[in-house]
Order: sequence, then structure tokens, then C-alpha cells
Amino acid sequence: MGERRSYRTMIVSGSATLTVPPRMDPILEEDSGEDSGSPRPPPPSPRRLFNVNNSNNNEEEEKEKAEKDKKEKKEKKEKKEKKEKKKKKEEKEQENEKEKEKEQEKDKEKEKEKEKEKEKEKEKEKEKEKEKEKDKEKDKDKKEGPKEVFVINPASNLYYQWLVLITLPVMYNWTMIIARACFEELQHNYLMTWFILDYLCDLLYLADMAFRTRTGYLDQGLLVKDKNLLIKHYTDSFQFRIDVISMIPTDVLYFALGLDYPEIRINKLLRLNRMFEFFDRSQTMTNYPNIFRICTLVMYILIIIHWNACLYFSFSKSIGFGSDPWVYPSLDEPEFGDLSRKYSFSLYWSTLTLTTIGETPSPELDSEFFFHVMDFLVGVLIFATIVGNIATMISNMNAAQAQFQARIDNIKQYMHVRHVSKDLEKRVIKWFDYLWTNKKAQDEREVLRYLPDKLRAEIGMNVHLDTLKKVRIFADCEAGLLIQLVLLLRPQVYSPGDYICRKGDIGREMYIIKEGKLAVVADDGVTQFCVLGDGSYFGEISILNIKGSKAGNRRTANIRSIGYSDLFCLTKDDLMEALTEYPEAKTMLEDKGRQILMKDGLLDLDPANIKPDQKDLEDRVNRIYSTMMLMQTKLKKLLADYDKTEKDLKQRIAQIERYAGEEVEEDEEEEEEPKKEEEATVPEEEKKEEDTKDEKPEGEEQAEEEKKPEEEEKPEEGEKPEE
Repeated sequence: MGERRSYRTMIVSGSATLTVPPRMDPILEEDSGEDSGSPRPPPPSPRRLFNVNNSNNNEEEEKEKAEKDKKEKKEKKEKKEKKEKKKKKEEKEQENEKEKEKEQEKDKEKEKEKEKEKEKEKEKEKEKEKEKEKDKEKDKDKKEGPKEVFVINPASNLYYQWLVLITLPVMYNWTMIIARACFEELQHNYLMTWFILDYLCDLLYLADMAFRTRTGYLDQGLLVKDKNLLIKHYTDSFQFRIDVISMIPTDVLYFALGLDYPEIRINKLLRLNRMFEFFDRSQTMTNYPNIFRICTLVMYILIIIHWNACLYFSFSKSIGFGSDPWVYPSLDEPEFGDLSRKYSFSLYWSTLTLTTIGETPSPELDSEFFFHVMDFLVGVLIFATIVGNIATMISNMNAAQAQFQARIDNIKQYMHVRHVSKDLEKRVIKWFDYLWTNKKAQDEREVLRYLPDKLRAEIGMNVHLDTLKKVRIFADCEAGLLIQLVLLLRPQVYSPGDYICRKGDIGREMYIIKEGKLAVVADDGVTQFCVLGDGSYFGEISILNIKGSKAGNRRTANIRSIGYSDLFCLTKDDLMEALTEYPEAKTMLEDKGRQILMKDGLLDLDPANIKPDQKDLEDRVNRIYSTMMLMQTKLKKLLADYDKTEKDLKQRIAQIERYAGEEVEEDEEEEEEPKKEEEATVPEEEKKEEDTKDEKPEGEEQAEEEKKPEEEEKPEEGEKPEE
């Protein structure tokens, strides 16, 4: 601690010594005072210090002082150690706190790093998911092929409606461009209107090009919906070149030539095929195609006359108005200076010329002659097309009536030759009149025979399926059977008083009432038991051939038509032919028929009384006979093949023996030749009788023939070891 103690001894008179207490550093005193909380002992008094009477006491005091000093030093050391421990503890605590803070910071940094890693992992997962989605989309694209875009089907209503819209600008350009070019007043008086209409038509033309790029086409029977393929199909077509030429902006020439030349827009006339396409599509879609053909023909004629009128006025202008009687009169005359008079006069002259009526002034110049001759030639062609087309249209309109009238005439002639009674003849004629007036003269099978089977079946189901389902026995049948039966239904029309069936007749058909009233009458034909209306049916049990039926195949009632009645007829043969492919449906129909007969008490359950149907027995016998004939023919073919193979084997064995240098035994061949000659001498009648006999002898002959080659082969086998 830096403490220093000095002891000074002074000798005073003899043995007396004076001890001076050690001097303490004031700094240490201050420290000791600060460290010890206990009060320090008071300093020694001067009496004790200068006490020299007894040396022993001084030594004890010195010892005591030394001990005290030691204690003080220990205490100070302990205090210092405590302070140092406290400082160390504080420093350790501070270091621990700093370490904790550092650890916390490290933990935070680690957490941040973990969060960053998690975020990176999430981003990686998202990227992986995106890649997976992209891969899935690519797989889907590969599986599904190219992406489908909005495609217009050429057979849809949208396509037809667009044709209607695009036909309007085509008609506008074909009528107004030539008129504005020839009649200058028409161009000048309505200039802004023409500009608006022209550029509106151009926009529609552009839209039509875009429409074509989305118009699908059929490839191997499927509608192509790929965007790139549609664009390529359109750009590679000849129509694309025409459309591009029609969209060339020739209006720029207005700046060089002026606004008096609307004929610079003549390239807009190249879209004529759109109008023709619209007319063709309308002709197939309308229910009155002949009337539509006449209207389109008249429109073509009017457009040709309109163009000829405009060319006549322009030609008159180039020669000079009023220069001769053939051209348009002079404009100085007030009645011929109006725009409407100019057009109407030119149109009148064009109509007279093209229809070859004449009554126009004769031309005087060579150019007028050439123009007139060309007009006459075009007029002759127009007149010929008009007459030919109208004649064919009228004949097509009356084709059905003419065919029906020819049928009536043939029947009238037949009845007249055969001297049929007048009453019956009147009934026949009335029946035909009813068919024609009610539009029932068409034969459904004849009309629908040009359609494929599927479409014909769908039309039949749409027309007759509801009627067929009303029959109880057909209510739960398979859909395939119902479709076949629908195609087999035959419409029949009965006149008032006609008998559909009589009691005791053999039932070969069943009937379904589509329209009309039928009466179940007594044998006298007057007494009515009941009346059958629309949807009723009868005769379904007689065509099923149910065993045990007391009525058999006979009709049990008289049914007569009250008025004109439309019925559907299904024959027994047609039903059985359809049921051959549906055996389960056949058994189900027979079970239903038995249930109906049991309810009505018309089924005999005694097996002794149930007799087999003669027709079924005949069919079975015929089938057995046909199978027997087939077996005989097959057996004959097998025997013939066997004989051929046997001969071939013998020939081969003989050749092998010759090559081996052995002698060929020809005895058997010589024996077979007389046998063949004997068989040839047998008359054909005996051969027929032998064919009808049992097949046992043939089997024995075959066994003998099989044994012979075995016997022949035995010596050969014996000779082999000798070789």
C-alpha cells in the first residue's frame, strides 16, 4: 500500500529512551478513514509518547502497535480485496451484460438471417411454383395444342350477319362511284356526305379483313382455331391480295387531280365476292329460294342498266350534248338541265336498249354505232338469262304439284280403263285432294333418303318419338330400338268410312293414331262401342306372336275411320327384324304382352293347349336345313383338300425314291386308274343317291385311304436301315 514507517530512538540521560510513533502518510490515513466505517482510535497523547520510565512497557506497546498495524493492514487489504472483488463483479456484470447484449444482437442478426433465408426460400419456392406452373402450361399447350382464340364459324349466324353488314358498302360502291363519276352535279352537291360514306365503307372493309383473320376453316373435318394458322391461311389466299388492292389509299390522288374524279376509288369494287357469298348463303337459308332467286336476278339487271345509263350520259358528254339526235339533248333546254331528268332519261334509254325493245334514235357516228352494238349484245345476253332463269324457277316452284298431278292423272286413267264405280272414283279423288290441301302428299322416305342414317334418325325421333312412347309395350325399351322403330314407322291416311281392320283378319300391323278419330264398331258398321282419339294405338299384341293367346293373330274388333285420319303403321316383319339385334327387348315385350293378355283374360296358361307356331317351326326347319347344307359343302371341300394333299405327298415320296435310286412301285397307281374309270362310269343319279345316304361309308373309305399310305410307308421304313 506504499506505507512507510520510521522509528527514531533518542537517548536521553542514561537509559531513558524516547520512542517516536511512526509517521503515517496523510494519503493512507485518508484512505483508511474512508475504508473503515468504524471510528479510528484517538492518537496517542504526548504523555504516553514521552513515557521513558519503563522500557518493558514500551516494548509491549510497540508489540501492541505492531499488532494493531497488522490488523489495520489486514483490514485495509480485506477492504481493498472487497473493493477489487466488487469492481471485478461489476466489471464481470458489465462484461456479462455486454456479452448478453452482444448475444442478443447476434440472436437478432441470426433471426434476421433466418428471416432472410426464409424469405429466400419462399422466393425460391415461388419461383419453383412459377416454373411448375409454366411447365404445366407448356404441357397443357402440348396436349391441347395451340391456344384457341375467338374464332367465327362460317356456318354460324354471326358470320351471316356480318355478310349482311359488309354487303351494304359493296352495294354502295357499285352503284354510287359510277354515278358520281358521270354526273358531276351529284358529286359537287353532296361532297361532305360522300366523304363520310366513303370513309365509313373503308372502315368496314378494314374490319372485314380483321374478320377474315378470325374466320375458321375446316381441316380434316375439324374447325381450326389456332391464331397463327388462321392468319397464315388468310394471307396465303388469293382473296388477301384482292383485299389489299381494294384498300390502297387512292384518295391521295384527290390532292393532285381535284375532287371531280371519284372514279379514283374504283379499286373498292373488288369486294364483289362478299356480295355473291351473301346471296348464296341467303338462298340456302331462306324457305322461299325461288322467290329469292328472282329478286337477285332483278337486282343484277337493275345494276347493269344503271351502269349502262351512266356510261351513255358520259359518252354523250364526250361527243357533245345535243350534237345529234342519238346523244343526250342539249343542257341549254331547261327541262333537260335538271339532275333527276338527266338520270331518268339515261336510265330510260339504257332500259330500251338492253331489253332490245328499240324505239331510240339511230346513231350517226362510228363510235355511236359501236357503242350501240355492244349494248345490243349485252341486252341479248341479259334477255336470254332472264327468260332461262325465270323459266327454271317457275318449273321448280311447280315441280311437286306437277308430279302429284301426274300421279292423279295416272290413277284416273286406270280407274276409267278398269270401269271403277263413280262413288269409289270420287272417294279416291277426294283422298288426293285432302293430301294436297293438307300438304301430306310427300313420301317421307323418299324425301329423307338423301340424308345420312344419323340425321334421318334424329328427324324421325323429333317427329315421331313422342307418339311411339305412348304405346305401353314400347315405353321402357332401349333408345337404340326406339330409333330403329321410328325409322320403320309408315304414315297412312284413311278417308271417312274406311275400315282399318275387321274382326277375324290376321294381324300383321299395329297402328298409332296421330290425328283423327276412329270408332270401334259392331259387325253392322253402325253401332259404336268406343271412339279412339289422338295418341291411341291398337294391334300391338297381334304382331308379337305370344304363345297361349286365345285370340291368336286374329283381329278381335272392327275399327273404322270417322273422318280423315292420319295413322302410323308398324308391320310385324319390321318389328321382328329390329328385335333380332335386341333379344332382351324382345323378351321384355313378350312379358308385357302376356301381362296385358292376363289382365284381359285372353291368355291360356294350359301347356296342353299351347301349340307351337307353324311359322316358327318352318323357320327352325329351314335354319337346320341351311346349316346342314353348309356342313355338307364344307365337308366336301375338306375331302377334296385331303385328296389333293395325299396326291402331293405321294408324288413327293416318289420323287425322293427316284433321287435315292430306288424302284418306284407303280402297282398301286395302276390299280387306282381302273377304279377311277369305274367311278367315272357310275351314272350321276347314283352319285346323287350316295350323297343323300349316311356319311358312314364315306368315313370308312377315308379310313381305308388313310391306311393305304401307312402300309406303303412300312416297307420304306424297313429299307432305311439297309441303306
